[in-house]
Amino acid sequence: MTATGGLPVSKLLPTATSTGAGPTVTRPLRIALVNDYEVVVAGITSLLESYADRVEVVELDLNSEPTQPVDIAVYDTFASTATTADLRGLFATDRVTHLVAYSFIDDEQAVGDYIAAGADGYISKAVPTDRFVAALERIAAGERVVELAKAPAGEPLMPAWPGQEFGLTERESEILGFIAQGLSNDEIARTCYLSINTVKTYIRAAYRKAGVATRAQAVAWALRHGFRPERKTTR
Repeated sequence: MTATGGLPVSKLLPTATSTGAGPTVTRPLRIALVNDYEVVVAGITSLLESYADRVEVVELDLNSEPTQPVDIAVYDTFASTATTADLRGLFATDRVTHLVAYSFIDDEQAVGDYIAAGADGYISKAVPTDRFVAALERIAAGERVVELAKAPAGEPLMPAWPGQEFGLTERESEILGFIAQGLSNDEIARTCYLSINTVKTYIRAAYRKAGVATRAQAVAWALRHGFRPERKTTR
């Protein structure tokens, strides 16, 4: 088993947690998509539409555990304030066979934290959709997978996120989402595995694109433009 993206798998995965090969799934995988933002889970759904013969999205969950039996719950980390410790409680159910973290954070510590918290795989949003689907199939078959390879130049990470229409990058959007939820710069840095200076750089860029100058203005703007987390199941 190897990790892509240049990171040694021995440093990402505890040696005692390898699951080994499991039964081959011949039907389309039943998956649930989990994130606080409806636009985000809808965006992943659109990515997978052309793979309907291999992946069936049976549930979209907004900060809640799946209510139906699924092969894999794909947990999108976008603007999520849940800690890796919360992962165990959110998915402590026999309805979820495997759990995958889906993120554009390629930090080695982040990967290790999610795997240690019980995730069966960690997939970067920079991985092209065909490799994303293939990784899900490997995980469903019992393999623990870390996919961090970068996408070809110009390929979008995902088709939609809050604030995209205003020119916000997904990272800028995520940090603005954290600001709207009341997190401090230090809390954002810890959650995103970034330095405080990098967070401040993203904040300045986000403020410029949103046309705001203060944190209060940023919160008000964000809440007017779809940055309020949902708390429901949409399917």
